[in-house]
Amino acid sequence: MLGETLEQHCETEFNKVRAMAFPHAEFGKDNKISDGTKGDYVFRERDENGVEVISIMFEMKNEADTTATKHKNADFFAKLDKDRKNKDCEYAILVSMLEANDEFYNQGIVQVSEYEKMYVIRPQFFIPIIGLLRNMALASLADRQQLAVLQNRDYDITGFEEKLEEFRTGFARNYELASKKFETAISEIDKSIVHLQKIKDALISTDNNLRLANDKADRLTVRRLTWGNPTMKEKFKAATAERGELGDSAEDADVIEEDWDE
Repeated sequence: MLGETLEQHCETEFNKVRAMAFPHAEFGKDNKISDGTKGDYVFRERDENGVEVISIMFEMKNEADTTATKHKNADFFAKLDKDRKNKDCEYAILVSMLEANDEFYNQGIVQVSEYEKMYVIRPQFFIPIIGLLRNMALASLADRQQLAVLQNRDYDITGFEEKLEEFRTGFARNYELASKKFETAISEIDKSIVHLQKIKDALISTDNNLRLANDKADRLTVRRLTWGNPTMKEKFKAATAERGELGDSAEDADVIEEDWDE
């Protein structure tokens, strides 16, 4: 890289492959200051329908670009992440010559776990990482295109998932309340059934007693009414004698007593 800056090096490498590898891509300086800061370069690629495939915010850091104080890669992570969000880029990549003897950064493409979709690379991985991220983005391009079609048809998809989740939550709540009301109603019906069964049993018992009373009334005779009454007994004997009936036998008396006790 002798005789050229890191930024010039990356721009030259990209232009070498632009026509063949990235015909629909844009790669250029980030000249617009947003929220008091800006990145170095922005890469964007769209398909033939204008749907964005991928976007990357780049920051290039060479030891020669720094002050006398040695900087570390981590010193630039927060600013790079801020620039990525301000320019609405999906990825953030630090192309760095800093910490040249650090084996961790010399291993190739390093993901920065503290920040979302951020990587640190050495200059030789500049083109490879663009191709790698771009190929992953193309795999999900069909979903992006479908989303763009829905947006172009003026479908309101904003907050769709939130509305769906709100519906599910509300439905679950209403179902729970209805289920509790249903269980309460079933419980009350069960109680009513028990109460009605008691009433039924009482009515059946009353019916039995009425039947027994009716049976006794059916068996009520003058002989039963005068049994045990000496005066009426004599009169009854006289009456039966006149009719020629058998009358006052012990067997007859036992039957009368037995029937009456029932």
